[in-house]
Amino acid sequence: MARPVSVLEPTDEEAAELERRVRAGTTPARDQLRARIVLLRAQGMRQVDVAQEVGASAASVNKWSQRFDREGLAGLSDRRGRGRKPSISAATVEAVVAKAGQEAPPGRRRSSRTTAGEVGVSASSVQRIWRGHGLKPHLRRTFKLSNDPRFEEKFWDVIGLHLDPPERAVVLCCDEKTQIQALERTQPGLPLAPGHARTHTHDYRRHGTITLFAAMNHLDGKLIDRLEDRHTHVEWLRFLKQIDRETPKGLDVHIVADNYATHKHAKVKAWLARRPRFHMHFTPTSSSWMNMVERFFADLTAAVREGSFTSVGQLRREIECHLAARNANPTPYKWTAKGEDILEKIKRARARLDQQPKQKR
Repeated sequence: MARPVSVLEPTDEEAAELERRVRAGTTPARDQLRARIVLLRAQGMRQVDVAQEVGASAASVNKWSQRFDREGLAGLSDRRGRGRKPSISAATVEAVVAKAGQEAPPGRRRSSRTTAGEVGVSASSVQRIWRGHGLKPHLRRTFKLSNDPRFEEKFWDVIGLHLDPPERAVVLCCDEKTQIQALERTQPGLPLAPGHARTHTHDYRRHGTITLFAAMNHLDGKLIDRLEDRHTHVEWLRFLKQIDRETPKGLDVHIVADNYATHKHAKVKAWLARRPRFHMHFTPTSSSWMNMVERFFADLTAAVREGSFTSVGQLRREIECHLAARNANPTPYKWTAKGEDILEKIKRARARLDQQPKQKR
């Protein structure tokens, strides 16, 4: 009489995890194989049939079936201590990791080669250790924490407009992009071709600058814009008057702006005082990231940088075409981050900054 076929019985959670390992494209092949073995055995298939189905030996199927039966999902992992012993000692690995956060010797920069010479291993080993620990010493990002004493008050004022705008009101994110240069490349660039990137010369001729004033509607992403030669309080006041003309008279106008001096000029304040429907909301100092129009300015910069302009007039026409195309198909920027999460992140950054040694002046 034939011996009955034993059946593995994974729990619902274990079965779901095994299915995930089989389907996921990032699962290593060995883990996919072991998960398939257990799932097929759970269906009542014999070990020899499973071996033929997955392309493994019967001994391998028996091994992973028994391991899962005894230990569950943990039994499908490799035992510690198996395989080739590491050729680099733990102390050396620790030294390589520590070097990533240290300054390089005078006159040099921190790299895998400088670190390899200091520690006594190959540059490729340094790269492998850093990659395994998620370290990237060659990268450096910029940051700036606001020291505004009224930071939280201004923060919630601006974030509140983004997340919960008032009814019967227009919310406009306003700023000026100054010193947009009309640069003419000294030679024509080569076009894109298979195997060759587009080119342009590194040098250029300057033909003047222009300033763009922009107010982006928070609701639909449309722009009210104005091009000027300068960016004093006179031009800012002209722009405010344009906003007054181009927005519905029955609605309040909430303007998000930075702390540039022209925005708070005495004549500007006097003009605003005579128009109670205008409400100014100033971002905290060093917090331009809270003004959504800055995202549009980044897109505009990328577009203008591609061109070559023989005059300010040509640059003006290019910007006007870009603005017209944008308003023909506007794209609003959605604020999705929670205010509490942003503040918690800023508090952590300040705490870490306070732990750093003070710079000598």
